[in-house]
Amino acid sequence: MIKKELSTQWRMRRATEEEWHHAEIPGTVYTDLLRNGGMQDPFWKDNEDAACALMNEDYEYECRFAPEGELLSSRKKILRFEGLDTLAAVYLNGSLLGETCNMHRTWEYEITDLLREKENILRVVFHSPLKFIARAYKKYGNIGNEDTYEGFMHLRKAHYMFGWDWGAHLPDAGIFRKVYILGIQEGKIDGVYIRQKHEEGKVTLYFEAEASQGEILERRWTAAVSSPQGERYSTELGNDGRGELIIENPRLWWPNGLGEQPLYEAEVVLESGGEICDVWKKKIGLRTMTVRREKDQWGESFAHEVNGVCFFAMGADYIPEDHLLGRRSKERTRKLLEDCRLANFNTIRVWGGGFYPDDWFFDLCDELGLVVWQDFMFACSVYELTEEFEANIRQEFIDNIKRIRHHACLGLWCGNNEMEMFVEERFWVTKYSEVRDYLFMYERILPEILKKYDPETFYWPASPSSGEKDDPVLYR
Repeated sequence: MIKKELSTQWRMRRATEEEWHHAEIPGTVYTDLLRNGGMQDPFWKDNEDAACALMNEDYEYECRFAPEGELLSSRKKILRFEGLDTLAAVYLNGSLLGETCNMHRTWEYEITDLLREKENILRVVFHSPLKFIARAYKKYGNIGNEDTYEGFMHLRKAHYMFGWDWGAHLPDAGIFRKVYILGIQEGKIDGVYIRQKHEEGKVTLYFEAEASQGEILERRWTAAVSSPQGERYSTELGNDGRGELIIENPRLWWPNGLGEQPLYEAEVVLESGGEICDVWKKKIGLRTMTVRREKDQWGESFAHEVNGVCFFAMGADYIPEDHLLGRRSKERTRKLLEDCRLANFNTIRVWGGGFYPDDWFFDLCDELGLVVWQDFMFACSVYELTEEFEANIRQEFIDNIKRIRHHACLGLWCGNNEMEMFVEERFWVTKYSEVRDYLFMYERILPEILKKYDPETFYWPASPSSGEKDDPVLYR
């Protein structure tokens, strides 16, 4: 597979203006406006209000590019956005490819018949999130966290951007992750799931690989794992992408303070007709990880357990490091997480009012021995589970579960932040359907998807939670 990043030749403007300005991708509207003198520092005095008002308008991004060599000769071309925040209309050479409605998803569009040999024009128009949530609030009337703008829960956008008790009202927008054109000859790897079985002196890895985007008539899968010392183990998988591999004398991964964090490199290769179609390569840790729940004299225990050893979780919530996502970086995140390690943290909880962190966050947690409690991105509200909203969040779950699940640091998935107790207390509830939809989302939809895509990782409905409540009568 050929992969071309579109990171240069971008420009942006306010949709109502003619003048264009330089844009940096990945980036955001606010960071581009700041760089070009189009706004004041939003954290100085009361500049927040003026900065927020800017998002009542639409903004347009444009990139001109020419594809090269092997990319042009590929049988299929895909345009891939790894992060669009949030309401965007995507055009290539004047044709509308689609409209996005979720910053937590990956968006792909086939452009085989639209891609030109010479100059191509890619346009992304971002629509106002403030106008969207105002319309949604008027239509549905759901309520939530009193520090945010009304209607925030209807848009799959980081909730903190609409205000929180710790942060400003700065609903940024933009292409905040990388953009690629993929050239696919026969197919590409859509995902790899690795299960682990630990026995005395060995670990058996069970591979489940999937392919998509192609008509692969002759398919061959191979898998290999390299140890930190350079030992290499390999095997051929079945045509269905399934197979197993035994690692002798494994070096186990441990949280900070309990042991070392050796990482193995796993590689899965998809071939067709003797040619390599795609390669999936990630770092993994050999460990078991769950939450031990046992009846005791007080009720029931709830303890993190790694490699059969229970440990006391020590750490803190991880909220977005900056309201302006265009200013985040791997170097900045590394400094923060290294400080956490030095402070004897062994756990980091990714808070549900932000966004699913970048790959580098999980890579660093793997390296530093920080177990991740990963919330799904729901916080301090109730939601209107329309058919459209359900389809949207289902794909959001799949995208992020498949992206994150291989990491050694992933300790558990959690449904939401602080919503179970507020629903039980009817704190934000205005109609019974909101209670029903809460149960559907966190007791049915999420467990169903996790059972398919990551059954090995522990799931907990909410933070805090008293456990599963699958009987709606409890909420009447």
